[in-house]
Amino acid sequence: MLISLDHSSDPNLEIGELITVVVIRAANVVNDIRENIKNLTGGRMVHYERLISMALEDALQELEKKAIDKGYDGVIGVKIANPFVVEGGVEVIVYGNCFKKSP
Repeated sequence: MLISLDHSSDPNLEIGELITVVVIRAANVVNDIRENIKNLTGGRMVHYERLISMALEDALQELEKKAIDKGYDGVIGVKIANPFVVEGGVEVIVYGNCFKKSP
């Protein structure tokens, strides 16, 4: 479970450690060249939009899995750092605090 609130009024939630995930996905060279041409002519860069979406989805899934693997129920205060297009790819950073539900 991923929760984007920074805090919870639920007294049954025990807030744990901060966890982070970084995902970098490489761009396809052919599509990258096409996007650079698009950059010259203007318009949406759909290849990079899809690439960022996939990297973000991967990062959120990995964040939740990391929390569960550490024995937590999920992550609260999920934040997404500005996805960044790097040469030949995209970088996404997500982070938040783990939590456990008290009985």
